[in-house]
Amino acid sequence: MATAHLDSHALAHEDEHAHEHHELGFVRQYIFSEDHKVIAKQFLITGLLWAFIGGFLSILFRLQLGFPEAKFFWLKPLLGGWIDESGKLDANFYLALVTMHGTIMVFFVLTAGLSGTFSNFLIPLQVGARDMASGFMNMLSYWFFFLSSVLMFWSLFVSTGPAGGGWTVYPPLSALKQANPGSQIGMTLWLLSMAFFIISSLLGSINYITTVINLRTKGMSFSRLPLTIWAFFITAIIGVLSFPVLFSAALLLIFDREFGTSFFLSDIYVAGQALDNRGGSPVLFQHLFWFLGHPEVYIVLLPALGITSEIIATNSRKPIFGYRAMIVSMLAIMVLSFIVWAHHMFVTGMNPFLGSIFMFLTLIIAVPSAVKAFNYITTLWRGNIVFTPAMLFSIGLVSLFISGGLTGVALGNSAIDIQLHDTYFVVAHFHLVMGSASFFGMMAGVYHWFPKMFGRMMDDKLGYIHFWMTFIGVYMVFFPMHYIGIAGFPRRYYSFTNFDFSKSFTDMNMFISIAAIVTFSAQLLFAFNFFYSMFRGKKAPQNPWHSNTLEWTTPVNPGHGNWVGEIPTVYRWPYDYSKPGASEDYIPQHIPYAATPESNLPHEVDDEELYSETPEVKSAH
Repeated sequence: MATAHLDSHALAHEDEHAHEHHELGFVRQYIFSEDHKVIAKQFLITGLLWAFIGGFLSILFRLQLGFPEAKFFWLKPLLGGWIDESGKLDANFYLALVTMHGTIMVFFVLTAGLSGTFSNFLIPLQVGARDMASGFMNMLSYWFFFLSSVLMFWSLFVSTGPAGGGWTVYPPLSALKQANPGSQIGMTLWLLSMAFFIISSLLGSINYITTVINLRTKGMSFSRLPLTIWAFFITAIIGVLSFPVLFSAALLLIFDREFGTSFFLSDIYVAGQALDNRGGSPVLFQHLFWFLGHPEVYIVLLPALGITSEIIATNSRKPIFGYRAMIVSMLAIMVLSFIVWAHHMFVTGMNPFLGSIFMFLTLIIAVPSAVKAFNYITTLWRGNIVFTPAMLFSIGLVSLFISGGLTGVALGNSAIDIQLHDTYFVVAHFHLVMGSASFFGMMAGVYHWFPKMFGRMMDDKLGYIHFWMTFIGVYMVFFPMHYIGIAGFPRRYYSFTNFDFSKSFTDMNMFISIAAIVTFSAQLLFAFNFFYSMFRGKKAPQNPWHSNTLEWTTPVNPGHGNWVGEIPTVYRWPYDYSKPGASEDYIPQHIPYAATPESNLPHEVDDEELYSETPEVKSAH
């Protein structure tokens, strides 16, 4: 077993960091902070604010879909000119709502809000480091995200409206300012915002990778890392390799919009007039976008799966089933995610032989995904399950991952996808397997690590209500979409009552919209629980869940530097739960085998080089 790196730099400067922390003013300590825990909270609060904005935008366009003949005069004080004189929602603004909802939820909530929060918070705590490898780079990562957020929020209020080309911003619609109002200043702000967002993501990912490789505490080999850290580590690698491609696509699109280039434009006619653009290809943009777009699915999903692995093992009071298989499956997902992007492009007229290759690779990626699902179920099987709100959201993630993943197998088949691609079947699929599953992972993480973040406990009863309303609501929203999608109901349509074939879907769309409103209202309950508990919740004990990982060895409210005194040495893997012969049903990672002879297996012997005169070893001797 390889020996982990010792965080010698952090140990050497432990006192210096402690004194420096006490001398910092409010601005440096809580706003421009270099403490990974404060930065994680900044990502979390910003991500939650964006979640409510993105969710509210979805309610606005669901009102249009659920009640297409209704008058929305009551929204005029909020939306102004986007409600016309007859009380109808403007068609261009509808496209902008769909565009901004997708962008906000995928990038600002499920990428920055999820990965930015928990990678920042947990990596140093679980690998045994004082902080990230570069606190300054970590601070920059958040503030580039904040600048990106300001630009995106600003775009909501420009006179021509926000970006209106869909969250994928395909040209030529996004490249021609005269195409529609949402292709004007709103689209320019969208592209600038995404450029800053990508810089933020790259700064964070480089920091995460460096910290995991170089700052692990003594004894923390890669084979002793919690699955959360493996998930964050692999996610960061995916981000470093894929986000620059989207950056290049956004840069080239800015050139086409502002400087008259033709990377993505050719043979374009607007109002009967031919444009001068020649030689470009809008399909090229799709290749560049989806080379990030499909890895982005796993940038969003893998952190949620890592969080779920930790929570299910802890609350099943069992070792995670197939630890190495889980790691190998994540590595396989990482590799395969880069070679399946064109399954989003079966309808672009690609060569059928090439389509069959991408179809084959897409179906293969179901194998490591199924390994993870089976391992979660096997870990739960005959476990002594503790149904905390975090555990319920983790089990809910497994349910959504399976039900949404099964429809992905159907869509991976090019012959089927060509028929379903522009229907609500696809909307239902990716909202279940990526959107809702990842959101459930984020909620599970908030409930589980809230005591470590804020030193207080969230209210369990409100957590249970939040879970059941959200879980039932998500299925009520997205399950019916599969049926109307198979029946041919198209996505991206502002109004469908003008067509005889789609009038029959009015009642189903009304049902989906009502379910969406109820589900969104459940998140207001979570918001109350979150902010109330932050200040008035019951004070948390040091290790409320009886978990094994290192973050629970820190004080209830750890300061900058995390541990008072020496960082604990790691002697064992993080999943020694309900071990036969042990006096407790959990054995933390920093407890040496010499201290637990009654439960040791024959091969479980402490590495001699890990021994030092630590309190645990002294007590063992």
